[in-house]
Amino acid sequence: MRLATWNVNSIRTRVDRIVSFAEREHVDVLAMQEIKCKPEQFPYEPFEAAGYHVEVNGHNQWNGVAIASREPIEDVEYAFTGMPGFQKGYDGDDAPQAARALGATVNGVRGWSLYVPNGRTLDDPHYAYKLRWLEALRQYAADTLAAQPDLPLALVGDFNITPTDEDNGDPAIVVGRSTHVSPAERAAFQALQDAGLADTVRPFVPTGYTYWDYQRLKFPRNEGIRIDFILGSRAFAGAVTGAAIHRDERKGTQPSDHVPVVVDLDLAGPEDDDVPMIFG
Repeated sequence: MRLATWNVNSIRTRVDRIVSFAEREHVDVLAMQEIKCKPEQFPYEPFEAAGYHVEVNGHNQWNGVAIASREPIEDVEYAFTGMPGFQKGYDGDDAPQAARALGATVNGVRGWSLYVPNGRTLDDPHYAYKLRWLEALRQYAADTLAAQPDLPLALVGDFNITPTDEDNGDPAIVVGRSTHVSPAERAAFQALQDAGLADTVRPFVPTGYTYWDYQRLKFPRNEGIRIDFILGSRAFAGAVTGAAIHRDERKGTQPSDHVPVVVDLDLAGPEDDDVPMIFG
């Protein structure tokens, strides 16, 4: 099984490129973020023609997540338990939720396509919202794995965090001045790992970034950051046999500012062909 995550930065702008990548790389499940459209605006036909089922969570021209899978998609959810919303100037617990999460089950395996809030600046209310959102995600993961410790669970997508200095190659992003690298954000990322989720890519790809700003020649200078992840439970991580960061997808005509991150999995194992296939 090949699982990929990609912040596509507008699905309608790049649909041909995205479907071409999925077909060329034999991707079985593709989790997408920043699709920037409502469900009725999503370009389903090219995906369906390529053999994919598609589920979408999108409210307007901002945010939005989707899943394309060669296997049927079941038990779809549009928010994980406790996921907070946000509205500037609004302090209530029932603030409107953005389209930032899409959960699904494929053949008995649970996974989420996630677009973590950016945070904007360290003194912006959106930063506090980001931390609340991450804590709710941690609680969801901890509760889920406490109840089902052998579940292959994957949280994938754009986390808007560079967990270590080695993940940050952009000199404009500085600890103490910038989001994505603040101690609180890095602690929130570590808390996800402490809840039972592992970074399944770095063991196979020890260097490399997943995002480069469009401006100031960031890509030619390789001043990128790694903010796109495939985090997996013990059952998921133990099945990963390889991984890749597709840097070349940042090249060419109208690229996204992010690139796909991919893992290969063997969940069945050598003696058990009945273990369900992974979604991610």
